[in-house]
Amino acid sequence: MDDPLIVVALLLVAASATAAMTTRDPSRQALVLAVLGTVLAVLFTVLQAPDVALSQLAVGSALTPLLLMLSVRKVRRPQRRKEKER
Repeated sequence: MDDPLIVVALLLVAASATAAMTTRDPSRQALVLAVLGTVLAVLFTVLQAPDVALSQLAVGSALTPLLLMLSVRKVRRPQRRKEKER
């Protein structure tokens, strides 16, 4: 009974990982990475590892994308100032 759920979760992981690899814009990559973290948490839940799933939700779905978005914002801010000065 669990086999179809595992297959669906694995397919979702493969699709979201492929989307994360093919996305070019760093801010969109962070959002897709958040989706990938959520899908991985679902996979871990299906595989009966709730403690790992909770850790994945906290780190992979929230903290890592947040840090990436803040880093992208910090890097893009000086570039916009330089463009306005020209």
